[in-house]
Amino acid sequence: MTAPVLQARGLTKRYGQVLAVDEVSLQVRPGEIYGFLGLNGAGKSTTMRMVLGMTRPSAGAAYLYGTQVAPDGAPWHRVGYLLDGAHAYPRLTVRQNLEIARWCYGVRDAGAVDRVLELLALQHSEHRRAGQLSLGNAQRVGLARALLHRPELLVLDEPANGLDPAGIVELRDLLRRVAAEDGVAIFVSSHILAEVARLATRIGIIDGGRLLTELDGTELPSRARRRLRVDARDRRAARAALAARGLSVVTAGPGGLELDDGWALAHPEAVAALLAEAATPPTALSVWHEDLEAFFLRLLDEHRAVEQVVE
Repeated sequence: MTAPVLQARGLTKRYGQVLAVDEVSLQVRPGEIYGFLGLNGAGKSTTMRMVLGMTRPSAGAAYLYGTQVAPDGAPWHRVGYLLDGAHAYPRLTVRQNLEIARWCYGVRDAGAVDRVLELLALQHSEHRRAGQLSLGNAQRVGLARALLHRPELLVLDEPANGLDPAGIVELRDLLRRVAAEDGVAIFVSSHILAEVARLATRIGIIDGGRLLTELDGTELPSRARRRLRVDARDRRAARAALAARGLSVVTAGPGGLELDDGWALAHPEAVAALLAEAATPPTALSVWHEDLEAFFLRLLDEHRAVEQVVE
């Protein structure tokens, strides 16, 4: 197994009495896309800033390429980042901004700017002042700057911010491509959970500064809940018929009845048949799979319920 590009070991950050990040440990390997999920204020941005040496941790440490990150020692020539939105010199053109970035990174290839302009579909905006750009195109400039020097690690905080649906799809394809073809390690946060589910090969969920869980992109189906959703004109009779066969309803609401019984989930047609035999045929029957958004929200609810009990 290849060595991780990025490691966080017990990263902790306090601001006075406020514990913003609480002993976060994670790692990202070459070619991996690590989706970092959490609500606003959960600690995502602070963790990313500590990983890059922009914020000094109160405890713990971050490592890039096996070397501990120091405030003045991050290997910027190997890292591309987009944090706190896209920043550019508003009176300079897109091309001028990228040429300045090329000079700062020490990129000798004069064609590097043309490459990222094409990569981010900015050719038609290259002579516009950065201050005149839409939010989406300003974000593209930030992404172009992050990719300009062909980094081995990308740290991206809400990179899809301001992008339209087509732009989000383009970004997803671009990140997949640089990860798969160039082996770039990507550490990315986003509030668009469905997009993270499509993109990430590994997911970490943070809340209240704590990393609650990590899962591989293919692991969600085995950890997510499944329910058999049943509705009938007479729900009380349907519930009684199910109970008579040993099938208990876990929730009942405006949408009908829900069961989590393994046999029922594997044999929905048999459930429909037994309800029909009981003269209360189903008017709706489906198997519901918990998606990443539902899994995320349930995990947060469970974590906060435990926190309230502890307090």
